[in-house]
Amino acid sequence: MSRRGRVRDKWRSKRWFTVVAPEYFGSVEIGSVVADDPEKLIGRTVESTLYDVTEDFAHQYLKMYFQINNVEGRRALTMFKGHEYSRDYLRSLVRRRTTRIDCITDVTTKDGYKLRVSAVAFTLIRIKTSQEKEIRAVMKRIIKEKAASLSFNQFVQEAVLGKIASDIYNEAKKIVPLRHVGIRKSRLLSRPAVEAEKESAVEAEEESQTG
Repeated sequence: MSRRGRVRDKWRSKRWFTVVAPEYFGSVEIGSVVADDPEKLIGRTVESTLYDVTEDFAHQYLKMYFQINNVEGRRALTMFKGHEYSRDYLRSLVRRRTTRIDCITDVTTKDGYKLRVSAVAFTLIRIKTSQEKEIRAVMKRIIKEKAASLSFNQFVQEAVLGKIASDIYNEAKKIVPLRHVGIRKSRLLSRPAVEAEKESAVEAEEESQTG
């Protein structure tokens, strides 16, 4: 009769790490993750809400996505990957006899980050197709101008916290009365090649040191 070896308790070898938002969102704690090796956390995406960052209940409708890109001790540091309105919130904005205007555009920030940005506007009354086109043109122009003049960190802050939406609203309301304007979704498409290469070099150096 063969003797079985003792089974190792994998759970006991795991540790908890605190997930921290990027500096441009206050470096606040947004959750916890568990892993037996910190390296396994790199690249993992963590879902949160804007409420977790601001502690303002009015911001619970906005989902945030952060990707872990570094681990310092028990702190998992992150970068912004995207955001979006919750489905329930977006559905609550729809009204009969009004018009919804969507604008999806790819932009590049001043420091070379590429994002796909989706803006939405809701009118107070049903409007003409020509007016929809005018408002969509305003949305696209302001988003592109903002991206070209701001760094990634600055652009993300203004997109998530409502500054870009406010600028669009103030100009587009001159065309027709508006009930709501917002950046309903964003997604990071790519980072500058130089930064990606630098991060890869750092990871390679850390691996060689531990090896």
